[in-house]
Amino acid sequence: MCTAITYNTKNHYFGRNLDLEYSYKETVTITPRNYPFKFRKVKEINTHYALIGMAYVTDNYPLYYDAINEKGLGMAGLNFPKNAYYNEIDSSLDNIAPFEFIPWVLSQCASIKEVKELLKKINIANINFSDTLPTSPLHWIISDKECSITVESVKDGLKIYDNPVGVLTNNPTFDYHMLNLNNYMSLSIEQPVNNFSSKLNFDIYSRGMGALGLPGDLSSASRFVKVAFTKMNSLSNPTELSSVSQFFHILGSVEQQRGCVHMGEDKYEITIYSSCCNMDEGIYYYKTYDNSRIIGVDMHKENLEGINLISYELQKEKQILMQN
Repeated sequence: MCTAITYNTKNHYFGRNLDLEYSYKETVTITPRNYPFKFRKVKEINTHYALIGMAYVTDNYPLYYDAINEKGLGMAGLNFPKNAYYNEIDSSLDNIAPFEFIPWVLSQCASIKEVKELLKKINIANINFSDTLPTSPLHWIISDKECSITVESVKDGLKIYDNPVGVLTNNPTFDYHMLNLNNYMSLSIEQPVNNFSSKLNFDIYSRGMGALGLPGDLSSASRFVKVAFTKMNSLSNPTELSSVSQFFHILGSVEQQRGCVHMGEDKYEITIYSSCCNMDEGIYYYKTYDNSRIIGVDMHKENLEGINLISYELQKEKQILMQN
């Protein structure tokens, strides 16, 4: 299960928690402008926008979990089991495999407006990357510096939702999550007012009681509400350090700790990594489950005119600074 968000201060930020019980050898991967993006059913793109994001690179192909491009467009795929539905090949449309969707969009779009035009002719096709890497059931959040959309390929077609909260988790479908938010409209950052009865005197015995009822469990529906409330009320200075710090604190409100979600046998779901992308500057920040130090990779410090992928292994080891 996962959580993705956007956040704006002076700059614009996009990122996610990846929550799973296992990890591939994902790396922070930069795809330069002249790397040839090969697709199974549509024409190869040889010159395109540069990308940076988290990817599992296999057979020299970046399987991106989340990424931004140099124009400030971001995209992340999140688990969507039982709801995701991929179609047979349709010769009248652009047939894109789920694993190709992020590079297909980010390589050629600079804004949500351009994405919506591109999606008018898309068919998310049921195409595996390989026999050992079958399709993953996903839905996607796509964001530019101004707005976000959610894309879901389900049995009754391709759904494209405007996403005014800039948040995505997992099941159920996005329209449910937005409807469910209505149940929490009375939550407040202020101390509560007695609307229960004028005949009773209530004691405000703790700070934060205006948000009583805010979900705290790790289900996707609850994480959607919790992170939306946290993000929409979040404040930080406009500096880079403050903004990035606050972004990770927002994601931290819904992170998963080992032992709380049992997946059978000795497997437990955890937040494998959290990411924060500065969409204006092209910087990818991350931290991992065991290493809470924030680490950054700047795409513009690399040769973006190249043809070869550039990857940085994740620094996963604990880093503790002893002060005495």
